[in-house]
Amino acid sequence: MRRYFMASFSALLLLTLWAAGCSQKKTPEAAGASSTSGAPAPAATPAPAPAAAPPAAPAAAPPAATADAGQASAETTAKMAAAQWALRQDEIKNDADGQWATGATASSSYNDAQGDASWSAMQATGAPNVDHYGDDGHAWAPKTPDGGIEWLDLTYAKPVHASEVRIRESCGSGAVIKVELVDDLGTSHLIWQGNDPTTELNYLIIKFPPTSYKTNRVKITLATNVIPGWDEIDAVQLVGKG
Repeated sequence: MRRYFMASFSALLLLTLWAAGCSQKKTPEAAGASSTSGAPAPAATPAPAPAAAPPAAPAAAPPAATADAGQASAETTAKMAAAQWALRQDEIKNDADGQWATGATASSSYNDAQGDASWSAMQATGAPNVDHYGDDGHAWAPKTPDGGIEWLDLTYAKPVHASEVRIRESCGSGAVIKVELVDDLGTSHLIWQGNDPTTELNYLIIKFPPTSYKTNRVKITLATNVIPGWDEIDAVQLVGKG
């Protein structure tokens, strides 16, 4: 069974797991900020020239034009990559064959959240609304950060012959270990199991041949102890035709 993921876009969000707050204690208004710090390196002190030696000619400095061109090239590359990432996010959000969950339950939720409360299972319904990698109450989070096996069960408005599932991970990415579809008779079908390669704010994308049955349920199992800190899911899209 083939899967595909969006690792090519992860370099645009260079917020690491630890800096993004996924390993930190939650706060009521957590929004996934990041920070970096460090002391500046001391300036190099040139060694004195020998007294008898003639003064050395100053080393030629790199032409300013060359440095400027390199910086401009790096900025252009970054902008193009960011644009491609944004276009791909927009393409997924507006996929005519895709639908976002309308209901959700979970094995647990942070602070035992219910309904539309922050980090509740219902926060994984609807289109993505977490904009930055990190701890954010607009995503579902289990009760504890490293408790082990947890699951998220989502329902969708329209049963379809599914061909793809897109899981938008927004904190502690990489903890998903299994994805199942549930048919209209309540039978579970394993569509993927393995090592989740997702990093940063990104989708774990699982593709497979269209199912012979119709489904409007996706169950996602995580091993939260695999990735230290909080593991959160922003949204899950089910792709298929009726």
